[in-house]
Order: sequence, then C-alpha cells, then structure tokens
Amino acid sequence: MAPSAPRTRAAVALRMKQIALDNQSRTIRRLRVQLATERRGLATIKKEHESTQVALEASHKTIAGLTEIGLTAEDSLQAQHRIIEALVEEKDSLLQTIQGLQEANGAPAPFDDGWEEEPEEDPGEEEIEEIPMGEGEIDDE
Repeated sequence: MAPSAPRTRAAVALRMKQIALDNQSRTIRRLRVQLATERRGLATIKKEHESTQVALEASHKTIAGLTEIGLTAEDSLQAQHRIIEALVEEKDSLLQTIQGLQEANGAPAPFDDGWEEEPEEDPGEEEIEEIPMGEGEIDDE
C-alpha cells in the first residue's frame, strides 16, 4: 500500500519543521559559544581597564607626592635662606657690639675696615725647629 498524499504532506511538513528546529538549535549553540567568547573578551578588557585605572591612580598619587615634596623642598630652601640672612645680620650686630665694647675700654678694634691679612710664608724660607727645653734650662726669649 502506498502512503496517502495527506500523510506524505504531513510527514514532509514535520520533516521541514524538524530541520528548521535543528537549524535553530545549531544557531543557538553557535550564538551561545560566541556570547561566551565575547564575555571572556569583555572580562579580559575589564581586568585590563581595572589594572590601568589602578596604575593611573598610583601615578596621580606619585605626582601629587612629588609635587608636595617639591614644594616642601622649595619652602625648606627659602627657610634656609631666611635663616642665613638672619645669622648674617646677627653676626654684624655682634661685631658692632664687640667693637663698641673694645672702643669703650680703649682696646684697638680688630674688626676695622683696614683689616690686613698676614702675608703667606715664603716656602723657600727654612723653618727653625724648636728644640724642647730640658730640665733646669733658662729661656732667654
């Protein structure tokens, strides 16, 4: 017996629906694999972004710290200059006080503007070696 036409059409229709369902299943599996791949790529990009963000924050902190140190060093240098200026002024004041006291006591002022430096010794001159004095010797100098 030959199958009837409605049965054959129904079987063909069922077969076509089965093929369509199989195609959809394959498409779904392919899309799931693609989605999983995209998620892994996204996770990798996200980790790289987080690492970059951490590095950027560390860089900002470092720059801020270096800027602060730079300002602190500059402030310290200015403070050192002010201290040196104050010490020079104090030295000048002390020299004036010493000169005033020496003049009041009639002593010569060693800090006059006419300060003369001692001449350097001539290297050609021989130095006289001092001989230690023994017990009981008299120093005539």
